[in-house]
Amino acid sequence: MTLLERYILKIAFSAFAACLLALTGVIWITQALRELDLLTGKGQTLFIFLTVTGLSLPALINVIAPVALFMATIYTLNKLNGDSELIVMSAGGMAPQRLLRPFIALAVFISLVVGMISLYLMPASFQELRLLFTRIRADFVATMAKEGQFISLENGITFHYRERAGDALLGIFMEDQRDKAKPIVYLAERGQTVEQNGQAYLVLEKGSVQRKDPNSKDSSIVAFERYAVDLAAFNQENNEVVYKPRERSTTQLLFPDKSEYIYQVQEGRFRAELHDRLSSWLYPLAMMAIAFAALGEARTTRQGRGMAIAMAIAGVVLLRVLGFAASSAVTRSQTAILAVYGVPLAGIALCLLIIFKGPQVRALNAKIQSALRGLGPSRKAVSEGI
Repeated sequence: MTLLERYILKIAFSAFAACLLALTGVIWITQALRELDLLTGKGQTLFIFLTVTGLSLPALINVIAPVALFMATIYTLNKLNGDSELIVMSAGGMAPQRLLRPFIALAVFISLVVGMISLYLMPASFQELRLLFTRIRADFVATMAKEGQFISLENGITFHYRERAGDALLGIFMEDQRDKAKPIVYLAERGQTVEQNGQAYLVLEKGSVQRKDPNSKDSSIVAFERYAVDLAAFNQENNEVVYKPRERSTTQLLFPDKSEYIYQVQEGRFRAELHDRLSSWLYPLAMMAIAFAALGEARTTRQGRGMAIAMAIAGVVLLRVLGFAASSAVTRSQTAILAVYGVPLAGIALCLLIIFKGPQVRALNAKIQSALRGLGPSRKAVSEGI
């Protein structure tokens, strides 16, 4: 790569990094504000809050990176043209492929990053989020219980504590009626939630357990000094975690368990998610090509570039709309798989045709328009007819 190409690459990469950080920061803040309930309403720690919001970053970067590359390409070409550098390069005989080379290098690098995120990091982060939220929901003491209030869960659990002293709960009452024939009542002077090996437990101290005998009206009471209750057993959901298609690893999507119920019900979603991941790396290349096709040619200061930028933005919007439509169609038909890859590839091919054959295309278009005008009646014939 020549010194000039490295200069262009440096400008483009700096602009891309700035756009990526700015866009990711803004969207991450909006996502973080939505998760503030973890701190205020569910009693989770700041570490859990940062973990949840941090695990959303791979999905954000996967969406934002192609857009940031598009913006960086527009900025770089505008800067080069505004400083008359693009005009000097064109006048010096610099071929379009040489000017395009640093942008292709940057786009290929970003495509590799986006592909790695789509295939590995993003599904892994979604799986970790699902496990984390499952543990949070299982710990109903931290998420739902309020001081001095009786909390009744849909699965038959009733929980109450008198007051909180630091991390300890005082005056605990808990009734387990999941099995109506064998209700269990826990009473304890104090208790505290602890986590061990990824499981949440409520450790009760100085209390008793009351169990009713289903064969008689008698109840048995057992006093204890220390007793641990597995909170995961009180979870309102099934303890088995069933992952959605977007939470499955790429290997699981390539080789799914066809006997699994969720696969039988959502086979189209599995297929669409797989091909979305496999085609995601094409969009950075397509968006860079659209920006370069619109602004890659040198223009004087009298030649406005606003219309070219507007057309580039419209092209990117059209590209994403067609991509989403193709992805949606894949859930219903396997033949739409061709469109998932065809949309970005067609965008790249069309833009490359404009970049390398732009003058010939415009000349051909001018000839066609001239020929069409020649087929119409001449002004003289029209005036004589009048």
